[in-house]
Amino acid sequence: MTRYGAVVLILLSVLLIVSACTVPSGPTTPADTEDGILEPGAPGSSDETGGKENEDQQAGPDQIDLQAVRPNEAGKIMVLMYHVIGESEGEWSRRWDNFRSDLEVLYHKGYRLISLRDYISNNIDVEPGCTPVVLTFDDGTRGQFNILEKNGNLEVDPKSAVGILESFHRERTDFGLAATFFVYYPVPFRQQDLIEYKFKYLVERGMDIGNHSYGHANLGDLDADGIQYQLGKMVSETQKYLPDYSVNSLALPYGVNASEQYREYVYEGEFEGIRYQNDAVLLVGSNPAPSPVDMNFDPRRIPRVRATDDPAINTDMYDWMEYFEENPGERYISDGNPGTVSVPVEMEDRVDKEKLGDKKLVVYDPDK
Repeated sequence: MTRYGAVVLILLSVLLIVSACTVPSGPTTPADTEDGILEPGAPGSSDETGGKENEDQQAGPDQIDLQAVRPNEAGKIMVLMYHVIGESEGEWSRRWDNFRSDLEVLYHKGYRLISLRDYISNNIDVEPGCTPVVLTFDDGTRGQFNILEKNGNLEVDPKSAVGILESFHRERTDFGLAATFFVYYPVPFRQQDLIEYKFKYLVERGMDIGNHSYGHANLGDLDADGIQYQLGKMVSETQKYLPDYSVNSLALPYGVNASEQYREYVYEGEFEGIRYQNDAVLLVGSNPAPSPVDMNFDPRRIPRVRATDDPAINTDMYDWMEYFEENPGERYISDGNPGTVSVPVEMEDRVDKEKLGDKKLVVYDPDK
């Protein structure tokens, strides 16, 4: 049994399912390193704040009790990174039943799914007291989305990631149903005759297709033409199946970006008349990502957390969930209102006002 296997069994044994998210015990001071990347267990450091409170803080967004919910929409968000979903557990693979257990643990710890698109656009809409989480899958392997044929009918494999996500969503509708699948060619999801069927199936259910280059290329080895071929051809091929769909995100193959000389072509370019633009570029990393209103938020450099439960890795999703429980002030906590951004006064200086858009900033003192 894994470190958290016992926890999962206890959670599954609970008969009463609580729909509201768990409210953290209270904020603590952020612990950032010089490059803005956290390490689990890092000691806190004091932020300089002016202590200014928003005049409307007493009413709060939608009249929620700010002191009870303690929202912190300048906190960090886990962007989880999966690869193979199947029958074995390994460095880049997750057993299908363990993936199901991951969802169960996330749900009971107050996490709710949002799309990558909504994360980068700060269109976050989850219950008060909940924490958004983003699911990503690299490589488009068959275990991520497998189709079975039974009696002439096509059915989603219940042991594939898509099947598990849909099943879990039917049981926990408030968990959400969002994920981005970063695929490459020539056969995304490894069933040649079902590429179009699978793409349309995902998009119709609110899930997304992302760019992982045409042939899983190391972009650091390529010049401008090579990068545009790899990224533009992937978009071109995808539009054959989804003519009106916009691929706007990229997960860097091998976690390697292009050299500075050619990096602009990672973000946008053209191949045989097809324009592409990557509004989000995802790394292969081990850290939660900043809030989209954080001063350090850079959609072209989004870190991810390894989605595993491996004792040999001290920065996987379970390590970070434990870290957030011990340091609740680091965790993004929603105020439940997509039109406002609520933060405790000590986090106000972390907010980039220019990133608020048309949202209203609510600053409150958690001790009052």
